[in-house]
Amino acid sequence: MSLGIRYLLVAGAQLVFTLALYFLGVLIVGTAAFPGAVLWLWVWGKAAEISFHLRVLAVCFGFAAAYFLYGLSLIFVVGALRILFRLNLKEGSYPMVCAETARWALTNALFLLVTVTFMDFILLTPWAALFFRLMGAKLGKNVQINSKFCADLPLLEIGDNSVIGGHATVIGHSFERDRLILKKVKIGRNVVIGLNSIVLPGAEIGDGALVAAAAIVPKETRVPPGTTYFGK
Repeated sequence: MSLGIRYLLVAGAQLVFTLALYFLGVLIVGTAAFPGAVLWLWVWGKAAEISFHLRVLAVCFGFAAAYFLYGLSLIFVVGALRILFRLNLKEGSYPMVCAETARWALTNALFLLVTVTFMDFILLTPWAALFFRLMGAKLGKNVQINSKFCADLPLLEIGDNSVIGGHATVIGHSFERDRLILKKVKIGRNVVIGLNSIVLPGAEIGDGALVAAAAIVPKETRVPPGTTYFGK
């Protein structure tokens, strides 16, 4: 097979998969928006006989409440689909076009729906930890998450009382020589992942360790327990 034909086949497969994701996104967002829409229309009907300005105020409150109801509904809809589709990522090396790569892309697409439309409102709340668990992450007790820049959650393990700092990036994948590489990221107990730091695939952070702000933990790096890691 020539390089040009191969490129066209890959590009065509990507286009079809992208359109399928758009269609799935419409179904997911529409389903999650349904309870909020019902609430908003109920408020609209109840406010029909009050004065104009009070009606506008009531509709604004109804719209705001509908948005938050949408966001919380979205968490459960996306989590349920992740479980239904059995999107449990496995460590390994995969070609660009294969079932495991498609599973990886779908997992992160579902996560992206929440991060783009609602994640800012659940950071540092129990909802964030619940969402991470629904997406396949293994979390201990009292884990605090203050970043939406995480990915590949089925490959993420975090121990008790650990903190993911603001805008920290934690990912379990890389692309190398036209292949998708998936590796678990293991974060121990009582660990702090500092502001704007980056933790890459295969990294293991020992209990009680601190990853300093803006530090980069390279692939498959082991950070010893109780140490402060500033980067290499």
